[in-house]
Amino acid sequence: MLLLVCGSVVATGLLLGGSPGEAGAFFAGFVLFAGVNSPLVFPKGISALEAQRRSAVDGRPVVFWRPGCKYCLRLRVRLGRRAHQLHWVDIWRDPAGAAAVRAANDGNETVPTVVVAGRPHTNPDPDWVREQLSPRT
Repeated sequence: MLLLVCGSVVATGLLLGGSPGEAGAFFAGFVLFAGVNSPLVFPKGISALEAQRRSAVDGRPVVFWRPGCKYCLRLRVRLGRRAHQLHWVDIWRDPAGAAAVRAANDGNETVPTVVVAGRPHTNPDPDWVREQLSPRT
Protein backbone atom coordinates (compact mmCIF):
# COMPACT_ATOMS: atom_id res chain seq x y z
CA MET A 1 0.00 0.00 0.00
CA LEU A 2 2.85 2.33 0.85
CA LEU A 3 4.37 1.76 -2.59
CA LEU A 4 1.11 2.74 -4.26
CA VAL A 5 0.82 5.90 -2.16
CA CYS A 6 4.41 6.90 -2.94
CA GLY A 7 3.91 6.18 -6.62
CA SER A 8 0.73 8.27 -6.63
CA VAL A 9 2.47 11.23 -4.99
CA VAL A 10 5.39 11.19 -7.42
CA ALA A 11 3.12 10.63 -10.44
CA THR A 12 0.91 13.53 -9.35
CA GLY A 13 3.97 15.77 -9.09
CA LEU A 14 5.06 14.75 -12.59
CA LEU A 15 1.55 15.26 -13.92
CA LEU A 16 1.32 18.74 -12.42
CA GLY A 17 4.79 19.46 -13.81
CA GLY A 18 3.51 18.85 -17.33
CA SER A 19 4.77 15.32 -17.95
CA PRO A 20 1.65 13.14 -18.24
CA GLY A 21 3.40 10.35 -20.15
CA GLU A 22 6.22 10.13 -17.65
CA ALA A 23 3.72 10.26 -14.77
CA GLY A 24 1.72 7.37 -16.25
CA ALA A 25 4.81 5.27 -16.86
CA PHE A 26 6.15 5.98 -13.38
CA PHE A 27 2.83 5.09 -11.74
CA ALA A 28 2.51 1.91 -13.80
CA GLY A 29 6.00 0.90 -12.65
CA PHE A 30 5.04 1.44 -9.02
CA VAL A 31 1.85 -0.59 -9.46
CA LEU A 32 3.86 -3.46 -10.95
CA PHE A 33 6.47 -3.24 -8.19
CA ALA A 34 3.77 -3.16 -5.51
CA GLY A 35 2.03 -6.17 -7.09
CA VAL A 36 5.20 -8.26 -7.15
CA ASN A 37 5.87 -7.47 -3.49
CA SER A 38 2.30 -7.92 -2.34
CA PRO A 39 1.15 -10.89 -0.31
CA LEU A 40 -2.11 -10.64 -2.27
CA VAL A 41 -0.42 -12.43 -5.19
CA PHE A 42 -0.17 -15.54 -3.05
CA PRO A 43 -2.96 -17.80 -1.76
CA LYS A 44 -4.23 -16.98 1.71
CA GLY A 45 -1.55 -17.79 4.23
CA ILE A 46 -1.95 -19.81 7.39
CA SER A 47 0.24 -20.35 10.43
CA ALA A 48 3.00 -22.93 10.40
CA LEU A 49 1.22 -24.91 13.08
CA GLU A 50 -2.04 -24.96 11.11
CA ALA A 51 -0.18 -25.85 7.89
CA GLN A 52 1.54 -28.74 9.61
CA ARG A 53 -1.77 -29.99 11.00
CA ARG A 54 -3.55 -29.73 7.64
CA SER A 55 -0.65 -31.31 5.76
CA ALA A 56 -0.73 -34.29 8.12
CA VAL A 57 -4.40 -34.78 7.23
CA ASP A 58 -4.42 -34.08 3.48
CA GLY A 59 -0.79 -34.74 2.51
CA ARG A 60 -0.39 -31.43 0.69
CA PRO A 61 3.03 -29.73 0.66
CA VAL A 62 3.67 -26.65 2.81
CA VAL A 63 5.40 -23.64 1.25
CA PHE A 64 7.26 -21.21 3.48
CA TRP A 65 7.66 -17.87 1.68
CA ARG A 66 8.01 -14.12 2.23
CA PRO A 67 6.84 -11.04 0.28
CA GLY A 68 9.41 -9.61 -2.12
CA CYS A 69 11.17 -12.93 -2.72
CA LYS A 70 11.65 -13.38 -6.46
CA TYR A 71 12.08 -17.14 -6.09
CA CYS A 72 8.80 -17.38 -4.17
CA LEU A 73 7.10 -15.34 -6.87
CA ARG A 74 8.59 -17.58 -9.57
CA LEU A 75 7.25 -20.66 -7.76
CA ARG A 76 3.83 -19.07 -7.36
CA VAL A 77 3.58 -18.01 -11.00
CA ARG A 78 4.83 -21.32 -12.37
CA LEU A 79 2.32 -23.26 -10.25
CA GLY A 80 -0.54 -21.18 -11.61
CA ARG A 81 -3.94 -22.26 -10.31
CA ARG A 82 -2.42 -25.32 -8.69
CA ALA A 83 -0.78 -23.03 -6.11
CA HIS A 84 -4.04 -23.14 -4.17
CA GLN A 85 -3.44 -26.86 -3.56
CA LEU A 86 -0.52 -26.07 -1.25
CA HIS A 87 -0.46 -24.62 2.25
CA TRP A 88 1.33 -21.22 2.25
CA VAL A 89 3.07 -19.79 5.32
CA ASP A 90 4.39 -16.20 5.25
CA ILE A 91 7.49 -16.30 7.47
CA TRP A 92 7.33 -12.54 8.04
CA ARG A 93 3.89 -12.91 9.64
CA ASP A 94 4.51 -16.17 11.48
CA PRO A 95 7.51 -16.47 13.83
CA ALA A 96 7.02 -20.25 14.07
CA GLY A 97 7.24 -20.45 10.28
CA ALA A 98 10.46 -18.44 10.28
CA ALA A 99 11.86 -20.73 12.96
CA ALA A 100 10.94 -23.80 10.91
CA VAL A 101 12.74 -22.37 7.88
CA ARG A 102 15.83 -21.53 9.93
CA ALA A 103 15.85 -25.07 11.36
CA ALA A 104 15.73 -26.53 7.85
CA ASN A 105 18.37 -24.19 6.38
CA ASP A 106 21.27 -24.04 8.85
CA GLY A 107 19.92 -20.92 10.56
CA ASN A 108 19.11 -19.04 7.35
CA GLU A 109 15.65 -17.86 6.35
CA THR A 110 16.01 -19.16 2.80
CA VAL A 111 12.71 -19.27 0.94
CA PRO A 112 10.86 -20.79 -0.68
CA THR A 113 11.27 -23.82 1.51
CA VAL A 114 8.77 -26.51 0.59
CA VAL A 115 8.02 -29.31 3.05
CA VAL A 116 6.81 -32.51 1.43
CA ALA A 117 6.03 -35.53 3.62
CA GLY A 118 7.94 -33.93 6.50
CA ARG A 119 11.12 -33.29 4.46
CA PRO A 120 12.17 -29.70 3.64
CA HIS A 121 13.34 -28.77 0.14
CA THR A 122 14.93 -25.36 -0.32
CA ASN A 123 14.07 -23.45 -3.49
CA PRO A 124 12.89 -26.54 -5.40
CA ASP A 125 12.10 -26.49 -9.09
CA PRO A 126 8.45 -25.51 -9.64
CA ASP A 127 7.95 -28.51 -11.92
CA TRP A 128 9.08 -30.82 -9.12
CA VAL A 129 6.66 -29.14 -6.70
CA ARG A 130 3.84 -29.60 -9.23
CA GLU A 131 4.69 -33.31 -9.42
CA GLN A 132 4.26 -33.58 -5.63
CA LEU A 133 0.62 -32.49 -5.88
CA SER A 134 -2.10 -35.06 -6.23
CA PRO A 135 -3.38 -35.40 -9.79
CA ARG A 136 -6.33 -33.29 -10.81
CA THR A 137 -9.67 -34.94 -10.65
